[in-house]
Amino acid sequence: MAGKIGSILVVEDEDSIRIPLKEYLTKAGFSVLVASDGVGAIKHILDYSIAAIVTDYRMDILGGDYWVRFLERFCPGQKILLTSGFLKSELKNPFAVLAKPYTFQELEAQLREMLDSGH
Repeated sequence: MAGKIGSILVVEDEDSIRIPLKEYLTKAGFSVLVASDGVGAIKHILDYSIAAIVTDYRMDILGGDYWVRFLERFCPGQKILLTSGFLKSELKNPFAVLAKPYTFQELEAQLREMLDSGH
């Protein structure tokens, strides 16, 4: 891919994770956008070039199964890392998963691996 890769979109409803994660990934060299729920994330998806989405599974506003189904249907081919401590095992999940609790270093490593992999 020529030029700058797009932004990383972090979708997380917990301020105590979202804000420090944005700071960490920015210091690691990423351009980072944040949203606290699926609705805010959709606005960023429409307005910006997104290289990858790191998203919580369980959120009060447009989260859970409907959020996963939305991403699967409307963001095909998008690199998505789903974070969760509550992921339902019966959910057909097409995305990479990072179980909570995780370290920012673990998330960064998985994110870089996703971005380095082929389209």
